[in-house]
Amino acid sequence: MDFDLLPRFAAPDFARLALPEREAFLDPILSSKSLALLYGPRGLGKTFAALGIAWAAAAGASFLGWRAPRPHRVVYVDGEMAADDLRERLALFGPPPATLDLILADLVDGVMPDLAHYDGQKRLMASWDDPELIVLDNLASLVGWRTGDADRWHELQNFLGILRRQGRAVLMVHHANKEGAQRGSSRREDLLDLVMALRRPHDWKASDGARFEIHFEKARRLHGEALQPIEARLTADSANRWCWRPAQVDPIDRLLALLDDGMDMAEIAPTLGLSLSSVYRLRRRAHRLGRLPENTDD
Repeated sequence: MDFDLLPRFAAPDFARLALPEREAFLDPILSSKSLALLYGPRGLGKTFAALGIAWAAAAGASFLGWRAPRPHRVVYVDGEMAADDLRERLALFGPPPATLDLILADLVDGVMPDLAHYDGQKRLMASWDDPELIVLDNLASLVGWRTGDADRWHELQNFLGILRRQGRAVLMVHHANKEGAQRGSSRREDLLDLVMALRRPHDWKASDGARFEIHFEKARRLHGEALQPIEARLTADSANRWCWRPAQVDPIDRLLALLDDGMDMAEIAPTLGLSLSSVYRLRRRAHRLGRLPENTDD
């Protein structure tokens, strides 16, 4: 059987290989070739967060402390929201940037492309105008709807690899399951650079409206303070619609979550922005409080 050979590099040649520098699209969370996932429960604010990221990247502006160094071409693909509702939400971020395009199921004559299939992927690419950032909101409405299986990750994965090689960034929006984890298989995280989870603040009440925490569950290119969870809130102040601050999170909760993800202590220390000795002290405190079995020591 004839087939193309895969490129192979000797390590010294690879070390000298001229690779293009990755450009920041929304510093520090998104850059060229980034593959990111944003997930959370229904009604918590996933579309608000995704729209804010898309708007800031397209406008060359900032959102929740993340800043775009220049305007970028962005396409926002929405598979389920009514067009007038999406327009109202977009208006809460400021003047609509000309570099932000929207493809909405509500305004499509016919059906949206199923991105689990090659013909759907080709149709989407033929419909956009060379974007640098693609936002897919959400996987349940855009992937696998022809088969009724929204978790057809293996079909989507090749498409994401093509977009990465083209230098594009992709942000996907997904639902959480009843336990609060992302719906479906967690294997999709293997390919991703960034996984952001939206959670409800412990003191949230209905009168708070759009208020949520953003936690970084996986972040290949983030370090130190950039990994700290934040709390965001939509305010009535027209001059500053969105305010944010560091989320008040118990460090033991973060330690336990990272241990559950299979990380060892040496990996957890830089993720939490702590020294290794501080992380061990934190684990001993978790032991004393009865939140971690003693047999979890290395």
